[in-house]
Amino acid sequence: MVEATVIVAFIAGIVSFVSPCVLPLIPGFLAYLSGTSAGQEGARLKVFLNSVAFVLGFSVIFALLGVLLNTVLERVSYSVQTWLSRLGGVIIILFALYILGLIKISFLEREHKLKVTKKFSITYVTSFVFGAAFAVGWTPCVSAILGSVLALAATKPALGFILLISYALGLGIPFLIVGLFTTQATKLISKSATVLKYFNIVVGILLLILGILVFTNKLNVVANFFVPFFLLN
Repeated sequence: MVEATVIVAFIAGIVSFVSPCVLPLIPGFLAYLSGTSAGQEGARLKVFLNSVAFVLGFSVIFALLGVLLNTVLERVSYSVQTWLSRLGGVIIILFALYILGLIKISFLEREHKLKVTKKFSITYVTSFVFGAAFAVGWTPCVSAILGSVLALAATKPALGFILLISYALGLGIPFLIVGLFTTQATKLISKSATVLKYFNIVVGILLLILGILVFTNKLNVVANFFVPFFLLN
């Protein structure tokens, strides 16, 4: 049986990708990393391979972070894990209220990231380093969602590695799709502006529900929803 929180982490990765201030920038960013433009011969393959390197970069960092959470927190007592769940729930709720615009969290208003100023002669190396920097650095666009996943991983340290890898997959697969179909993705993204306008409201409400479930230790409600769905499919 797939743990419900793993599915939640995977969906959170997809949600991070389609954030309104991230999604429109992705095609141009991937083209920049590969050093190509849409009209160049072989551009599609170069963009895709650089997308793979970029995804590997942030996946490695998330995997290491998951191992660290597992190592540090797995052996703590049950009572401590209970309080971690409550604290994690509060953090997720605060992030939800921030996304909904109901509260201000000053450090999320600024960019917290490692800047990569050097471009290597091999573009794939540059893309990998950018991916790693993307994972280490939090931007206002994705920090609340990523922070919620980290809080969720802290409440379930035994699953820390799997949760962060699931998040990386959810974030990485769309990157690869856009890298493979850049031209088509650019057209689709340009048409999605109206839908993206309401994106933060939906995400904020879902995170609020998740935070309450984590705080009250009722995540089994999510499992009861997802498991029958996957059994039927």
